Amino acid sequence: MKDFAISITRALHQRGFQAYLVGGCVRDVLLKREPADYDVATSATPTQVMEIFPDTYAVGVQFGVVLVPLPEDQRAGADESATPKSQAVEVATFRCDLGYSDGRRPDEVRFSQDPREDVARRDFTINGMLLDPVGGEVLDFVGGRRDLEAGIVRTIGDPERRFAEDKLRMLRAVRFAARFEYEIEGETLAAIQRLAPEIRVVSRERVRDEITKMLTEGHARRAFLLLDETGLLREVLPEISLMKGVQQPPEFHPEGDVFAHTLLLMENLPKPCPPTLAWGALLHDVGKPATFRVAPDRIRFDGHVDVGVKIAEEICERLRFSNHDAAQVLALVDNHMRFGDATRMKESTLKKFLRLPGFNEHLALHRADSLASHRNLSTYEFIQKKLTEIPPEKIRPAPLVTGHDLIAAGYSPGPKFSEILGAVEDGQLEGRLLSRDSALEFVKREFPV
Repeated sequence: MKDFAISITRALHQRGFQAYLVGGCVRDVLLKREPADYDVATSATPTQVMEIFPDTYAVGVQFGVVLVPLPEDQRAGADESATPKSQAVEVATFRCDLGYSDGRRPDEVRFSQDPREDVARRDFTINGMLLDPVGGEVLDFVGGRRDLEAGIVRTIGDPERRFAEDKLRMLRAVRFAARFEYEIEGETLAAIQRLAPEIRVVSRERVRDEITKMLTEGHARRAFLLLDETGLLREVLPEISLMKGVQQPPEFHPEGDVFAHTLLLMENLPKPCPPTLAWGALLHDVGKPATFRVAPDRIRFDGHVDVGVKIAEEICERLRFSNHDAAQVLALVDNHMRFGDATRMKESTLKKFLRLPGFNEHLALHRADSLASHRNLSTYEFIQKKLTEIPPEKIRPAPLVTGHDLIAAGYSPGPKFSEILGAVEDGQLEGRLLSRDSALEFVKREFPV
């Protein structure tokens, strides 16, 4: 993608336009990181860009933005799930923005020939640099290199104005500070703390996606500490904020309260981390604040799993998760305590447990949960051993008996079928029933017509 982005700037230069790499890709190049994508800023208007590159996506022409896709021959072997943006370079015309009445998009834009005007309307200094990829010159009108070297996230210009333009930038400031292990500059931090309640006007999908990035980029603990410090946590995820100060029995949780445990757990998740696993980990104990009680013997959280599933479901609905992702997040919350019984489970129960959809995520959550509390990995190792020893076809075997077989044997369809087929499956999983004939004999003996 880098070579393609450079070829776009060359083509624009050859036609007399200014053109630079801009934004996060410049920041990452200076940090010697591999950019996730490349953006180009140019003095050419969208119409002129589309004349030079006819095969474009006009995703935001009114804002001066078009996507120039990779040529077909360079897309060979690309991930079929890739989005147009991930297989294209965004080319944006220099502009200044006039008014942000919806707190997200400019009411009006004016195209410009001056890159300084374009940079002035961007979010943070570390994202506001331009790079001439041919000559290697970096244009830094906002002190971005200085802040990169100092490890600071600072808005370009007045922070309240930048955040008023797009309130999601408050969450982005937290994410960048966490990802790069930077500090948020004082005035920028103070502005976020003042304006935190205004994050509620941002669409729930955008909030969800930004938090998902915080959870999966490898610095979730730092991100959530900053969300708490800025006041954003109680606005976007008040259920997580409630975990603070909720003590746990020290014999099982020497690490501290539910909030401390959850953030410590996040540090033990795999990298990269699937989004559903990250959210399941964040929410696995979300039911504890509501079920906290001090019993004569110790602190208890009776029913916290069932309560947690309901709260997690409300969060998934509020943040508009897909049905598929919500189901997996809820399953992670619902099943995380079952590992405590794994070594005592019947063979059939264990095998059904091991075949939960996305079981690798359940196991990863259990490992992280253990490391963030008692640090005893014996159950994790037991499960790993079982997964190695038991062939997949023994965990999910083809059924010995079907409903059609029961009808042929004289049974009438009804609720009893589920009980009969479940009993046969248990016998099969436990190795007591090895053939269709033995299974039918078992049915006739245990469930006479």
